[in-house]
Amino acid sequence: MTGEEILDTELAVRQDDLAVHQDGAAPDRRRLRSYLVTPLILTAILLATYLYVGGQNLSSGEQRRLNGEVIAAATWEHLELTVVSTVLVLLIAIPWGILLTRPVLRSVTPAALAVFNIGQAVPSIGLVALLAIVWDIGFWPAVVALVAYTVLPVLRNTMVGLREVDQSVIEAARGMGMTRTMVLTKIELPLAVPIIMAGLRTALTINIGTATLGTFIGAGGLGGLIVAGFVQNRPLITIVGAILVAVLALLVDHVAGIAEEVIRPRGL
Repeated sequence: MTGEEILDTELAVRQDDLAVHQDGAAPDRRRLRSYLVTPLILTAILLATYLYVGGQNLSSGEQRRLNGEVIAAATWEHLELTVVSTVLVLLIAIPWGILLTRPVLRSVTPAALAVFNIGQAVPSIGLVALLAIVWDIGFWPAVVALVAYTVLPVLRNTMVGLREVDQSVIEAARGMGMTRTMVLTKIELPLAVPIIMAGLRTALTINIGTATLGTFIGAGGLGGLIVAGFVQNRPLITIVGAILVAVLALLVDHVAGIAEEVIRPRGL
């Protein structure tokens, strides 16, 4: 092969690589744009709310409630309730979901699900009030109520995701010499990730909405704005509180959706 032929071949290979790179970059750009749509819409909603509130003749009570420091503190309290309760839900639901799909514990699965279902069987406000009466008021009783109320979706999705893994894939992995632990961590859990993440997104959305009830037992959060608006007969405060809760729920769900795509095993 002459030097000119070698040069032509190398140039053709580089052009092919560039074409592949460009073809892969286009979906990445489209995905990035889709990721930005929801945050931009939510930002527009918050901006419109800010401009509307700023254009109103606020009373002294509304000024105390609708200022940046109070809203930021309430939002942070709301996020604390949501994040801590969700982490505890994951630490409880995923291990139990794994255990209840193992042959040794399948006989107790119905009883275990009945126990985990108690949190959702009791109305959320009743569960919060019950914990406040029998335990205490404040942050941790609210967290426990949120965990009890949202653990079931993650638990069920973990079990469903693991059970839907093709048994032939598991048998092939065992035939290759993998231990049960290796099959679980390298095959079953990665394949179950999309369904587990769907349960997590449901739990997060429920948590953010239910966390508004934490204000009734002194746990703070954006629910304080909603309740204050009702108590003081100031609908504007209630509306702002409701908008902030809705925007927070949509934003967290959007971020969880991105995380679901990122950690989803390739090829699924």
